[in-house]
Amino acid sequence: MTGTATQYGRPQAEPTGPPRAGWLLAALLGATFLGTVSNNVVNVPLRQITDDYGAPVTQGVLVASASVLVLAVAMPLTGWISDRLGRRRTLVLALVVLLVGTVGAAVAPTLPTLVVSRAVQGLGCALVPTAVMGTLARCWPASRRNRVMGAWGTANGIGQAVGPPVGGLLADGWGWRSIFWVLVPVTVAVLVLAVSVVPRDGGSRTPIDVPGVGSLTLGVAALMAAITVAPQGGVPGWVPLAGVVLGVAALVAFVVSGLRRAQPFIDPRLLIEIRWLRSATGVFVQQVTLFSVLVAVPLHLTGVAGLSGTATGLLVFLLPVVWAASAPVVGLLADRIGPRPVLRTGLGVLLTVSVVLGVLLGTGATAVLPMAVVLVVAGFGVALVQTPSLSGATRSPAGQRGAGLGLFNMMRFVGASVGAAGVAAAYPDALGWLFGGCGVVAAAGLALSFAGREVPDTPAGEPAPELTAG
Repeated sequence: MTGTATQYGRPQAEPTGPPRAGWLLAALLGATFLGTVSNNVVNVPLRQITDDYGAPVTQGVLVASASVLVLAVAMPLTGWISDRLGRRRTLVLALVVLLVGTVGAAVAPTLPTLVVSRAVQGLGCALVPTAVMGTLARCWPASRRNRVMGAWGTANGIGQAVGPPVGGLLADGWGWRSIFWVLVPVTVAVLVLAVSVVPRDGGSRTPIDVPGVGSLTLGVAALMAAITVAPQGGVPGWVPLAGVVLGVAALVAFVVSGLRRAQPFIDPRLLIEIRWLRSATGVFVQQVTLFSVLVAVPLHLTGVAGLSGTATGLLVFLLPVVWAASAPVVGLLADRIGPRPVLRTGLGVLLTVSVVLGVLLGTGATAVLPMAVVLVVAGFGVALVQTPSLSGATRSPAGQRGAGLGLFNMMRFVGASVGAAGVAAAYPDALGWLFGGCGVVAAAGLALSFAGREVPDTPAGEPAPELTAG
């Protein structure tokens, strides 16, 4: 694997990639694909699930949001786990936990049991991104990073593409439980591949900053819990308010602790370094918009428009298909012109998508063609934002550590949780306002993308080690 690469128009020599690169990439992208599918496969049949349990749709949204809530809460700690255990053992652990959660969801006798099983799935999924991104950054040279991150984005896109239509088809044909039974052998297959080909690497005996990790986890958990329970009926108003107050106080404690300790979980000043901040904000915007679309649009189509689960899944399929198809091209484009112009274009596209969806859903539109066009454009916008955000995060000083990658991925799933909670709060009468809010968030991210000067690419903090598969 030698040749040339282009970095912002400047040719560079391309170092040799890792041994067994094809199988290694297949294992990493397979785990990414599985984590994405596990998250979104229930979005279309939510109404069937709630009907089966005799529960309102607002409670059914918890089935979709439980996994991303746990993803967001657990993500800070996954960086430390990945550093401590090593990328390979972390990935294997992730797939085992995911398998347990999937089996639990398949046999769940009650809605609360299903929500808990989805949370276990989320815990397994939380361990995947940091291990995968860390392995990609270590094993592939900086000159190829946009391309391998583009491939990572493609795996995410394919997972998003497969999840909704497969969920709709399986639920319509064999019931919603069949969704999870189908995922069981797929998870086993990816686990076997990962054990076989992902290179061994040693963990580091990095001591854990208990006050830092504890305050950060508590802060994120309290805020996400407040956002999640606020739309649920029968919850006193003081409960989400107390969660917000506790969450903000804990995050302030995290910053103070990080500035004072000699070896913090992560130096908070690294999180305001412009490359990391710009990338994390970009991916937050992407996930808020994406998850709002992937939860709200199926509910609107199966409810207001009266489409079947199968038809809705196939229509929603357009967004991730365009995303997956665009991701490799976006990676090459970012190599040629730089990631910032690509990021800005993507944020502008997502801003436009939010405004248009706000009008369509806010007015109760039932026409399929306008919705299909918006989903296609949204898929392209997601690809334009994701690849430069991922690449920028791995190039930042914070992204050289597992903790920094964990926090970056936390922002992804915090965004997803916010989007899902927004749908639960807005459905069915205020979806126009929901997407108006998504537009405001996209506009803020677009403004931030113009902050700071361009910084030349830097290689990963450590050279690729000598690795052996086994």
